[in-house]
Amino acid sequence: MKRTTTILFALLLAAGMMAQDELGGLGFHIGYAAPTLRVNSPTTKTLETIPMNGMKVGLSYDATIIKGFGTTLGLNYTFGTYHSKKVKLSEMTTDETSYRDTYQGLEIFCDWQYKFEIAGDTYLMLYSGPTIQVHLSLKEQQYIHHASGTTDRQTRYGYEYRDNEAFEDYKRVNVTWGVGAGFQYRQFFVRGGYDFGLFNPYRYDTFKALGVTGSDYYTRGRFDQWQIKLGVYFMQF
Repeated sequence: MKRTTTILFALLLAAGMMAQDELGGLGFHIGYAAPTLRVNSPTTKTLETIPMNGMKVGLSYDATIIKGFGTTLGLNYTFGTYHSKKVKLSEMTTDETSYRDTYQGLEIFCDWQYKFEIAGDTYLMLYSGPTIQVHLSLKEQQYIHHASGTTDRQTRYGYEYRDNEAFEDYKRVNVTWGVGAGFQYRQFFVRGGYDFGLFNPYRYDTFKALGVTGSDYYTRGRFDQWQIKLGVYFMQF
């Protein structure tokens, strides 16, 4: 994992060095992000999905290597959250429970792209490339809503937090591969796409290694993301 991340980071730097003397621009973008954690249960083989909604802000450097073909390097901050509906704890009580997941992360991305000029100063972009994600925080809080009107809250899992729950041992670094498309008109652009997680998000390969007694299931899953960004190049070269 560390070797793969190092190689990808070197590719990002190489792409930027190849394009640094070509026409491009430095821009700011903001948009919608949907980080999605797909992981299996420690007691069943069922894959569970936590869909989060949030926002993404960042900077990007767009450079042309040869006419039409170029690269975009950048840095993002991503925030996502998900709040489940209330459900009864059991048939024996009127108490209800709900969950809230929150995520924050930084991303270094490198997209290789091709621009088709479809009108004056207007381009269609197709792109694909890797992203290195550094997860700053990920936690799930469980709320117990009592019939008396009071609410109890507890943290179920998160980075830097561990007890008997297998969900508390995710990796800090993830690598994704994204595909997408966009439009650019003069200095304004919109880009949208999907990133596929390339690695198992769990820190260990089996739930037994995570400390779940009697469970030999292999951990599996992905950390994916939908995104769409609106931006402007405030400096063009």
